[in-house]
Amino acid sequence: MDITSFIANMPKAELHLHIEGTLEPDMMMSLADRNKIALPYASVDEIRAAYNFTSLQDFLDLYYQGMAVLQTPFDFYDLTNAYLARCFAQNVTHVEIFFDPQGHTARGLTFEAALDGITSALDETERSLGITSKLIMCFLRHLSEEDAFETLEAALPHKDRIFGVGLDSSEKDHPPPKFMRVFKAARDAGFTAVAHAGEEGSAANVADAIDLLEISRIDHGNAVLNDAILTDRVSAAQIPLTMCPLSNLKLCVVDDLSQHPVRLALQAGLLATINSDDPAYFGGYISENFLAVQHALNLSFEEICQLGRNAYLGSFMDAGQKATAVAAFDAFAAENTP
Repeated sequence: MDITSFIANMPKAELHLHIEGTLEPDMMMSLADRNKIALPYASVDEIRAAYNFTSLQDFLDLYYQGMAVLQTPFDFYDLTNAYLARCFAQNVTHVEIFFDPQGHTARGLTFEAALDGITSALDETERSLGITSKLIMCFLRHLSEEDAFETLEAALPHKDRIFGVGLDSSEKDHPPPKFMRVFKAARDAGFTAVAHAGEEGSAANVADAIDLLEISRIDHGNAVLNDAILTDRVSAAQIPLTMCPLSNLKLCVVDDLSQHPVRLALQAGLLATINSDDPAYFGGYISENFLAVQHALNLSFEEICQLGRNAYLGSFMDAGQKATAVAAFDAFAAENTP
């Protein structure tokens, strides 16, 4: 089996995926029609042409605009089902999905509108296709901590369906200390904490997320490698990094995928993983991310296996689930690597 076929067929876990970021142009147009939402685009091709970003903020402007077509639980159900169908086609067996409730409640939707639609699809797909999942609610860091507290309060009655809290949106000018109190409250309520850090921000943001927000996983984390002491610390603790190559390329975090730090992360002993972030906007789902970074860096079978295995190790599966998934991955790798 060549490495391209190996990537296509290997079991995968995805740990960094914004469900709103799976809104493909054709679905955006279809939902706009269904919900009678006016878009500033006349066609699917015009939407695709708008997906040309020079920064995270450029992307976010379009991302929040696109959310407007999501109006009912059924819309979120359809969105999540479409993503999970792609997962099944790409041999993804476990997903840990972000959603942005503030992006919806600010538009007048109830907190439950998004939650009900997403979790219905996740539950049905686990029963029908065996894809397991965890749901993580993100706070939007460009909004206030007070707004995040309101969102946390809305989430408390639904702790059985929401595993963790995260922090996303514009990292620039919104460092982790801004959200210390709400993260403490979330952890005290039993939520596991993660945060986007070190994407467009510095290594100091990553350190603050670990120390002040007490996160269990670093989303992106590219900047960790800019600080040798932090690199050693994150490596020793085996705090997972959920790296997103095509996202980094599309948002100009790297100028070329040949500059992507994922190999350096592996060489430094970091628990690096590959993920798709917002695949509808960035040009590919998880297999495409693996293929792109493998081609750019000429990653070996051993490196691809390590990245794939790391995702299961870095997941929030319970111990039994994790052991079973890692064993299945190892069996696939042993049978199919040269």
